[in-house]
Amino acid sequence: MASQIAKTTQSLTTASEMRETTKMLMQPNANWEEYLTPAPLSIAIMGELVFISSDVHNDFSINKNAPKNGFQYIKYPDSFRACLMQVCNSGWQAFNEAHKNMDQIRIHTASVPDNMKAAVKILFNATDEVIETLLPNQLNNIRDTADECVKLADGVEKKYSDVISLIQELLEACVNAEHFYGEELENVQRKLEETKLREQTAKDLNERSKKAMEAMAKQLEDTQDAFKKSMDALPSGWEMVGMDFVEGLTLTVTSVLNTATAGVTKPQSPKGENAEGENVDDITTLMSVFSKSGEILQYAQSIKTYVTDSEIDWKTLYDQQKKCPMTTHTQGQFERISEDLKKLSECTPTREALLLCEKAISICAELATYTPDKDLDKKKTEDIIKKIQELNNDAWGFDCTSKKSSGSPALSPKPPMMSKTESSDSGRKSASQRASENAHFRIEQSREQLKQARESYDKCVENMEKNEKELTEILCELQNCELKEIDFQTTIKMLVKGLDAMGRVKEQWEKMVRFFQMVSNIVKTSLSKTLHNFVTTADDTKKLSYNGKLFAKDLLYNQAFQASNIASLVHMISETYTQVSNMYLMDRVSSLGKLMAMDKDNPQFLQERQKLQESCREAQKGILQLVLKNKKEFERKTDDRMAKIEGELKAILPAAPPEETERIKEIVQAGFGEGEGDYY
Repeated sequence: MASQIAKTTQSLTTASEMRETTKMLMQPNANWEEYLTPAPLSIAIMGELVFISSDVHNDFSINKNAPKNGFQYIKYPDSFRACLMQVCNSGWQAFNEAHKNMDQIRIHTASVPDNMKAAVKILFNATDEVIETLLPNQLNNIRDTADECVKLADGVEKKYSDVISLIQELLEACVNAEHFYGEELENVQRKLEETKLREQTAKDLNERSKKAMEAMAKQLEDTQDAFKKSMDALPSGWEMVGMDFVEGLTLTVTSVLNTATAGVTKPQSPKGENAEGENVDDITTLMSVFSKSGEILQYAQSIKTYVTDSEIDWKTLYDQQKKCPMTTHTQGQFERISEDLKKLSECTPTREALLLCEKAISICAELATYTPDKDLDKKKTEDIIKKIQELNNDAWGFDCTSKKSSGSPALSPKPPMMSKTESSDSGRKSASQRASENAHFRIEQSREQLKQARESYDKCVENMEKNEKELTEILCELQNCELKEIDFQTTIKMLVKGLDAMGRVKEQWEKMVRFFQMVSNIVKTSLSKTLHNFVTTADDTKKLSYNGKLFAKDLLYNQAFQASNIASLVHMISETYTQVSNMYLMDRVSSLGKLMAMDKDNPQFLQERQKLQESCREAQKGILQLVLKNKKEFERKTDDRMAKIEGELKAILPAAPPEETERIKEIVQAGFGEGEGDYY
């Protein structure tokens, strides 16, 4: 039974399945729509600014009370009309650069799967010497792609940043030149403050992202050190205990990589405080805590395997030769995790994880009081079994909270080397029971996770529809403006709306930069510490058939796989962006360029303006229709994934009692239901 469940789980967690699942879970926070939805409005606003600047009678200077060091972005402060044209020119350049660079990102990221395939072939089939020589080439190819894409995304983000800075400086110049009064002055100043706050938030996010990447590299190093120390401390003959331990460690690696990636995509509060006002100034604490959830659950379940039919299987638990219970090693692992957690800053998840460790250490200490000549009484045994069950339930709940925060898929694959070397079945009576119970839990966890991904995506689309309605109203308002009706106040309102729209586009490009920085950093870690460990690890097999060399191979695979996973997600974004941009955006950008170059007295000037406005409205509608179509496709994919997981696992699982199913359901829903604000 256990081997059958393992085999089915492996078939559900192949590389291609995991890539698709990663896309599904990240889609609500990393979708191409956010790059493009504000674009038609931005172009329409710029078209209007070109139109307004054609009115020669309304020109004036904004050079009064200029900054001491002069203007940083404004080139023509003596003419407000010329400044408006400069904004249009900058915007036009930014949209052109975005299309060109996103297309290059699409081409670059398309090569990553081939590099990944080559890396896997080398890892699986080559000798250690060949791996040492050839693997760095493939990993360097992935890293070079990421570094090149960082430059491309960074270039676009800077272009949008320049447009925002130019509009900001223009509004500030108008304030300083005393063109505003009363409420209007307050509104513009508020908007300028908001933009500055947004800039600060972007800087904070970059800082947090850097810290997260450093923490990720350190945790991957710590995992390798923990493997070596624990293997040295593992008594010979305790193979099953050792395999529980290494499986827990590989879950930590997967979780570290997923949590670091989730930190790039998830929206974060600018203050670095959670809902309870606790200080969580970056994602490193959360990453470190939640990365332990798989390990904690694995070790909690390993303790539970010694419980069968409301009895403790003392015969299997107690090692007569070593005169101690098998849980001694497990206790050592919980103590190690507890020490790691105590070094972190205090927050709700840290406290929860420490409490789990304390409970587990206490249970192991109680089990250690047993000796064959000193039986525990029935009441004491029942009490320990109850504590073990509670520990297991709490570890399940914590794992769900971790999965919700990190976006790690509920079903994760065993790394290839571990999968090959693991024995097909365990010697313990309860191995099948444990595998069966765990599979029921993973089914429920997958259902809740996919359901939450759908709900998040629904909210995204709902917001998009709401925004689209607002944007359409603005476009209608713009279209109905006659030149004689456009006064200075209307122009400023348009500039403020343009500032907002450009700000939203820029945020998405900042996210794109962080994506590629993450890929580059994962590969950097692989090339430095992990590959070095693989090369320098002696091929000793005295304790486990799964040795340090194989563990290093699995780490290299995990890191390369996660890097290619992110690249695959970005490739999907860039491919769709380029298609949609070709369909709905570039013609409008060209039209804006044509409008800027036209003689304002040309009778076709007004027609071109009208045409641009109408086509921007059509683009807005077209993008929304595509979003709704994608939403249906997303729903179909999540349904298919859930049906596949349920269909394949339930076909081989014994039916769980209704009360057991209900218990698992309650634990999972409680874990996923905890407010995200408690952690971000």
